[in-house]
Amino acid sequence: MAKTNEEHQKAAADGLALPLVPLRDTVLFPDMALPIVVGRSKSLAALKAALNLSRQVVLTCQRNPDIGDPQLRDLYEVGVLAKVIDVSPLEQEPVQAYIEVTERVRLASLTRLDPYAEARFTVIKSRFQGETPETEALARAVRERFQEVVFVGKTVPLELTFGILREGVNAEKLSYVLPQVLTLSVEEKQEILETLDVDSRLRLIIKFLSKELEVINVQEKVKKETTEQLSRMQREVILREQLKAIEKELGIQDEREDYLELAKKITAAGMPKDVEQKAKTELGRLRKMTNASPESSYIRTYLEWLTDLPWQKKSEAFIDLAKAHEILERDHYGLEKVKERILEYLAVQKLSNKLKGPILCFFGPPGVGKTSIGQSIAKSLNRKFVRVSLGGIRDEAEIRGHRRTYVGALPGRIIQGIKTSGTSNPVFMLDEIDKVGTDFRGDPSSALLEALDPEQNNAFSDHYLEVPYDLSNVLFITTANTLDTVPPA
Repeated sequence: MAKTNEEHQKAAADGLALPLVPLRDTVLFPDMALPIVVGRSKSLAALKAALNLSRQVVLTCQRNPDIGDPQLRDLYEVGVLAKVIDVSPLEQEPVQAYIEVTERVRLASLTRLDPYAEARFTVIKSRFQGETPETEALARAVRERFQEVVFVGKTVPLELTFGILREGVNAEKLSYVLPQVLTLSVEEKQEILETLDVDSRLRLIIKFLSKELEVINVQEKVKKETTEQLSRMQREVILREQLKAIEKELGIQDEREDYLELAKKITAAGMPKDVEQKAKTELGRLRKMTNASPESSYIRTYLEWLTDLPWQKKSEAFIDLAKAHEILERDHYGLEKVKERILEYLAVQKLSNKLKGPILCFFGPPGVGKTSIGQSIAKSLNRKFVRVSLGGIRDEAEIRGHRRTYVGALPGRIIQGIKTSGTSNPVFMLDEIDKVGTDFRGDPSSALLEALDPEQNNAFSDHYLEVPYDLSNVLFITTANTLDTVPPA
């Protein structure tokens, strides 16, 4: 090896030039032995010339790897001198050459460009004061930092790891081996190569090792967070599948579908905003309850009542006096005064275009056609007909409904009739209003007054629903056998 160095120095002193092989993105260091790939025609020619001469070749990295035919200005000034040890068959391109780097050199000029490049150079040595305490401390710091980098996950060939961590390796060789295993840019490697002072070079390597350690720590943190997130997502998927299987066995899955169906019904029912909000609140309570809770069935029944009520659905009602006269004449013989009064009432309704007005009351003995006249009125107005018998009612809850706290609670007969009709504007007949009684359970007539009074029935309050319902579009008709016992209100 000493003889080779003397030859290099003599060649430089004599002003001789050696073949030059530019490297696109590779920076080489002294004391390295490795294969390189040669593919460009000029580089192959330089390699052949080196084999025919002394097997010596100059290698330096390009500043821009995209340049196909680099000039002196396109090359880094500091490169290396290497000996070609072995070459794959030159006929098989690209050619792989196994080289041994011997010296660091500085390019002086290019003496030839065709058919291959030749370069004049000078050999430059490291400034190494020997194993001083400072150098030893720097080398030890480099080894410790490298050990940390390997420990946190940097992949390094085993033989290189042992070679770097071995105490016998001198500081200069250490500064050449480490850049090979670090993830450094071409500029950073070139900076290490051009640093001649060994101590400065070791400090530079410590800086790059610290940067590598920080990058790896961040990578590991991101990887760990990503893995934890994926694990959590996979765990949730597995748990959801298990939950579905358990729900299927217990029949809970069907309940969840019922909840979704109820939610759709609430949205589609067309309730006022405050009523819809109350319904959604009750549905939220229902979701949190177990099927075994008795209150769950009460809430479910309540929600079904709310969604089944015709909040916005109406019959396309119209008042055609000629048609009304025809229907009344067809359905009833005689009763001329009654028919005339009904037609007068409908005429006023048509002129005023609103239902607010006196409530019709048909009175007379049983069997004279009071109820059937109400049906004829509904038919002539193209409305649904609902009949509720009030005979013998003494409990106010029959009209206004029961509180939901009672077992078997239901809405009152008014709301039940509205639900039965399926529209919010039926013809509603209250039969036998003269037979409403009063006792300790309340006064049904007062509840009837709220339903019949056009000034307040737009917000009729049923104890079961606990939300106002608009009865202002309902046409109420009452019947009685005698007027003497009709409640004064």
